[in-house]
Amino acid sequence: MKIIKINAETPEKGKIKMARDVLRNGGTVVYPTDTVYGLGANIFSKTGVKNVYQMKKRSLDKPVSVCLANIEDAEKIAIVDEQTKGIMQKILPGPYTLILNKNENVPSQITAGTDKIGIRIPDNKICRELSREFPITTTSANLSGNPSPKSALEARRELNNYPDIILDSGSCKGGLSSTVIDLTVIPPHILRKGAGIKKLLQVIS
Repeated sequence: MKIIKINAETPEKGKIKMARDVLRNGGTVVYPTDTVYGLGANIFSKTGVKNVYQMKKRSLDKPVSVCLANIEDAEKIAIVDEQTKGIMQKILPGPYTLILNKNENVPSQITAGTDKIGIRIPDNKICRELSREFPITTTSANLSGNPSPKSALEARRELNNYPDIILDSGSCKGGLSSTVIDLTVIPPHILRKGAGIKKLLQVIS
């Protein structure tokens, strides 16, 4: 395992490339988001995703969300109608997990066999750059049921040095988990209140 210091405002391209190469080859990377530290694997790598579940001791019947670089990437893995896209444009990037209907190319391994997928486009340059070439998992970097880590050190303690790389940019600004909203139903249904809830309520009300 490597711990790599990285600049949150201007992430060093070489460090991003190193971490992305690890992800491309089925490895795992801990990285900061706009809420807490996440545990990433290439969603198209069976080995990588399997390792995420094992590290977290997470039940296979619980799906994991996906981190993307931009809204256009969401349309590659999920069904995004005009109403949904309008909401996304008003709140993203931001501290939200949006539940959408998935496309057929999404591995059932990360959706627990369901037809829905949770996507995130965080207000954090590091994780958006990591996911620029392919989507990555964005489950919190902790053992299932434990508090979500706000720093790289907390993530390291939680996951017992198992991830291949930890990208350390200091403590996350937010600390609260993302707000989760199901956009597959009308009206949209909030499943978990977290960071950014006030702004979201203004958008969907």
